[in-house]
Amino acid sequence: MGIPVFILAGLLVHCVFLVSIFDIYFSSPLVHGMTPQQTPLPPPAKRLVLFVADGLRADSLYELDSSGTPRAPFLRGILENNGSWGISHTRVPTESRPGHVALIAGFYEDVSAVAKGWKENPVEFDSVFNESKYTWSWGSPDILPMFAKGATGDHVYTFCYAAESEDFGAEDAAKLDIWVFDHVKSFFNSSRSNQTLFSALNEDKVVLFLHLLGIDTNGHAHRPNSREYQENIKQVDEGVKEIASLIDNFYGNDGKTAFILTSDHGMTDWGSHGAGHPSETLTPLIVWGAGVNYPQKVTTQLFEDNFLKEWKLENLKRLDVNQADIAPLMASLIGVPFPLNSVGTLPLEYLNTSALFKAESMFTNAIQILEQFKVKMSQKKETTLSILFTPFKPLSASEQINILKKIRLYIEQQKYDEAVSLCKTLINLALEGLSYYHTYDRLFLGLSIAVSFVGWTTYVILVIIKAHTDLTKTVSANKKKSTVLFYGFVSAGMIIAFFLLIQACPWTYYIYCLLPVPVWYAVVKEISVIQDLATNVLSLHIGQFIGFLLVCILGIEILVFSFFYRSALTVGLLVFAGWPVITQLWIQAKMFSVALSTYVVGSTHDSLKIKQGLPVMNQIISWMTLVFSPVLLLLSPTFLFERLFSILLSLMSTYLLLSTGYEALFPLALFGLMFVWINMEQEALQHYGLSLKPKLAVFNFTCTMDITQFRQLHLDDVRRSFFFVFFIVTAFFGTGNIASINSFDPASVYCFLTVFSPFMMGGLLLLKVAIPFVLVSCAFEAVQVTTQLSSKSLFLIVLVISDIMALHFFFLVKDYGSWLDIGTSISHYLLVMSLTIFMMVMNGLAQLLTTQRLGLPRRNKHHSM
Repeated sequence: MGIPVFILAGLLVHCVFLVSIFDIYFSSPLVHGMTPQQTPLPPPAKRLVLFVADGLRADSLYELDSSGTPRAPFLRGILENNGSWGISHTRVPTESRPGHVALIAGFYEDVSAVAKGWKENPVEFDSVFNESKYTWSWGSPDILPMFAKGATGDHVYTFCYAAESEDFGAEDAAKLDIWVFDHVKSFFNSSRSNQTLFSALNEDKVVLFLHLLGIDTNGHAHRPNSREYQENIKQVDEGVKEIASLIDNFYGNDGKTAFILTSDHGMTDWGSHGAGHPSETLTPLIVWGAGVNYPQKVTTQLFEDNFLKEWKLENLKRLDVNQADIAPLMASLIGVPFPLNSVGTLPLEYLNTSALFKAESMFTNAIQILEQFKVKMSQKKETTLSILFTPFKPLSASEQINILKKIRLYIEQQKYDEAVSLCKTLINLALEGLSYYHTYDRLFLGLSIAVSFVGWTTYVILVIIKAHTDLTKTVSANKKKSTVLFYGFVSAGMIIAFFLLIQACPWTYYIYCLLPVPVWYAVVKEISVIQDLATNVLSLHIGQFIGFLLVCILGIEILVFSFFYRSALTVGLLVFAGWPVITQLWIQAKMFSVALSTYVVGSTHDSLKIKQGLPVMNQIISWMTLVFSPVLLLLSPTFLFERLFSILLSLMSTYLLLSTGYEALFPLALFGLMFVWINMEQEALQHYGLSLKPKLAVFNFTCTMDITQFRQLHLDDVRRSFFFVFFIVTAFFGTGNIASINSFDPASVYCFLTVFSPFMMGGLLLLKVAIPFVLVSCAFEAVQVTTQLSSKSLFLIVLVISDIMALHFFFLVKDYGSWLDIGTSISHYLLVMSLTIFMMVMNGLAQLLTTQRLGLPRRNKHHSM
């Protein structure tokens, strides 16, 4: 296999590995074709008002301030005297779009939606808004349109402010919430002179949605413990009080309005969200008005946390829910069908209705979730051979009928508690069944990918041994045997394809299940190499071979362990520091761009602190530094030390502009470590007795080396490749972890922009993450050329190490347990798989940065003889 073909095959195989987990673990859970279900009894409320205070933490709302007074006195009065309260537990990722989907549609959005920035609808879904008679909503253009886009008919109306208003660096962001409150007031005032609008507002099943983004924006800009964040909570409290009074007066205090205040997610102390810290996943829930229970006095409450005592609420019953439970609560209050894909369970303790209404509502909830189960089962049964289909036994067709009959009998006999209890049992069984059929194909798809993983890694090892070592001799294959082998694998592929065809499997299944065929064909073709290798291994000292194997396994396990415990990197660095060769290098250079970047960061911070926004000159300098730094480094000489130092200064200027604290020093520390590594590896060449050992001080990256000078691989080269992977992992985790990457802290990009732009901000943050990678890749390029090895040979070893790690993480991917564990397991696998592909790109970029030079025009000088 030629080099271009090998690289292309490697990219394709790893792309399949990368996307496979979304089909195997995280395909969309939604199904369509269910019958809408709604409670047959009259609802307690005619209309619902939903306030979502974006980014509001539960403790920030419920706790008392330093003087012992409530931060939100109106809402505190509601939960003490008029309504019910608790904590809404969100799931990871704690971002605005999935939070609102869980609140309003009742299901937890699949991870693939992040690819569209949580804005566009990756799939169409039902929602409380869609089921309502009319919905009017005010707030952010990032949230409101997605619920209007998914709605059927023309009954969901949105009023959004301009996207440019979401500026983290401008004046107090509470103006976003004031905009919402003012426009709601104007809306109701205008309805008095608009008969059509007035009539619509007086219909049943009406929803009013106020999305309040100011708290989230102030939290990002100033942190949740800031005066701005806490003052914004007071302003929201006052605004909610005014709107509630306005609506009650508009409807003549008819007592038919239900109010809900909650949040899509919380926020960390450092002003970010996206991960699974309790400050991000615990959000407030306060419900009052028509059909809602009054406060319930209790003497003791058992919760694992100590919040009740801190908040002085230990005597008021706290009713916790999952975020998806709020959608069926809203549907039940105004009597609309439960959202078709909702997986929430109606929290009955919030309702102040008859026992019959509660039982009928819970029965509706159970049938609605059972409908999803039946559709999911039907779909899977249609795409599976009948002799192979294994149904979900705890909820067979006969069992469904028995449970439904029993529930209906309990309701008729007025045994409402027994009916509710059985409904909850049915809901739990239906949710288990949904999960069972959703993961039905996971085993055989996972095995196919695992077999492909092992086959590909085996093939790469054989390529390394065959082309870059003296362990085997090339033997021409027997043509007859090769032909039989080829047709044997083709036949196996046809059988697999036929099996998938008669089951009407998705086209991606063909890729996953057929991939092992060509991969293992390539392995089996090298049977002569395997035989030679086995012979040579048996001739080696068995203790030496086992020792080498154990060291390799230990090294890879340390890398895997470092993803969970950052201290493992310290162990690796201490081992590296124990290597006895230390060389001091002193290089002098002007550091003008670094000094300028340092000034810009400080100046921008001061300007934002006094709320004067991002200075235009600072913004211009930041973007110019970002654009011209890579160009300036290409003007430097290509001697090893000079070029590497130029790379550091150029990239560190950009890194400084994207830093918020101590991490600005990380590239400098990493740079020093890379220089030590290059020196140590070059000194180690003496063990091979090479006659040509270039001096690093005069080594030029552009010097062409005779390919005949490239040597064969030694065991030390495995160590060099391992160090490269180890330093790549260190570069990634040196200043953060998986949670910090998932969390979005816009403060890092304030030197470039302050107006919210997820893709631009995300791109800049990815650039910051990539800079340490570039430093390590350039150092690895120096190691390759100074140790007289072809880049292909070392990189193949790197590929094997990273693929073994990836296979390890493939089996650690979870879709159960805590959502922090699930999100972390996805991130680990995607990170390692992305590194495998990313390092191929980094290798080419490093060659460009180290070897290319832009020549400035010079005036020709004429010399007389």
